[in-house]
Amino acid sequence: MHILLIHQAFAALDEPGGTRHHELARFLAGEGHRVTVITSPVSYLTGAAGNAVSREPSPGNEDKNVTILRAYTYRALHKSFIHRVIAFFSFMISSFFLGLKVKKVDLIWGTSPPIFQGWTAWMLARLKRVPFLFEVRDLWPEFAIAVGVLKNPTLIRLSLWLEKFLYRHADRVIVNSPGFIEHVKSRGTDAVELIPNGADPAMFAGSDSGESFRKQHHLEGSYVVLYAGAHGMSNDLGVVLEAAKSLESKPGIKIVFLGDGKEKPNLQAQAEMMQLENVLFLPPVPKSEMPAALAGVDACIAILKPLEAYKTTYPNKVFDYMAAARPVILVVDGVIRGVVESAGCGIYVPPGDSSSLAKAIISLAEDREKCRKMGLAGRSYLEQNFSRTAIAGKLLELMKEMTK
Repeated sequence: MHILLIHQAFAALDEPGGTRHHELARFLAGEGHRVTVITSPVSYLTGAAGNAVSREPSPGNEDKNVTILRAYTYRALHKSFIHRVIAFFSFMISSFFLGLKVKKVDLIWGTSPPIFQGWTAWMLARLKRVPFLFEVRDLWPEFAIAVGVLKNPTLIRLSLWLEKFLYRHADRVIVNSPGFIEHVKSRGTDAVELIPNGADPAMFAGSDSGESFRKQHHLEGSYVVLYAGAHGMSNDLGVVLEAAKSLESKPGIKIVFLGDGKEKPNLQAQAEMMQLENVLFLPPVPKSEMPAALAGVDACIAILKPLEAYKTTYPNKVFDYMAAARPVILVVDGVIRGVVESAGCGIYVPPGDSSSLAKAIISLAEDREKCRKMGLAGRSYLEQNFSRTAIAGKLLELMKEMTK
């Protein structure tokens, strides 16, 4: 089977960003299938020009049968919302023409956000007369409207129309969170499957003790709390800075922000204005380096703004934290809270509440054994319920069913 994936935000394991699709593609390739990915040369996480080189399969390694093609994308992704939309449309068009050149495809896999590339995947599937699998990774445009990013009435109408169109015209729809199922069904499709976010526990099972990470960043002897991922409007990281201010009387606690995004310069300026000496901002690292980073910290934060829409999400970083056996300080309500509480792997904090966040950090810092037990419980729960291999196997069975 030859699968064509259209994904502007695709990140390989040697690049910063979410690597769900590279991990799934490698599994599919390992089972003897071909995967061609059309993606952008501009990093979706940082907005910077990234790897412009397309990658052909390399016989003898785990990327055998995975081809990565780069389609032209307008580069000012993070300059403003209008520039971001231009970047979306530029990729939508260029990926379509690049996709026409990919031959002997058996299935086309589109993913959202950005939702506009879903049109590309649908059109290519119809022209090539193959099944169209549409993946919903978050409820765009609902999230963009809720957070105040998408305000233009014309763009809202267009996005809502396109969302319904894709749900109704996809041969199958997959979602990465059970919280999305009702939304997707209410907009015109019953063919919905849950292929949840997860993690590969083997990736985080190395012998790295984390000492190299601590030494490199002068964190020896500290209780280190990590936030890893995007620094955007949705992530509400100002609340973490407020919690850090409350923790100034606890000099042994350090908070590390690892990643990038449009809001990072503002957050750094805010931290400087607040004269915070217990926070550290680090640049993003490739997924291949995340196990060492997570090994070097004591607890991890997952946080989103206190919006009703975000109760539907399964943030991918939570599963990485669990795979690395690190307790989760969860500042997100909803379906992911159910996972963390079922696993017994963390502490829930009401979104937007910096005081409760500070108290949760102190409670873990003062009980290292509690931290250790929570981390091990999370890893065990992930191995049983959210292993990337099992999830990828379910996806493969669905694809086989679609191409019969």
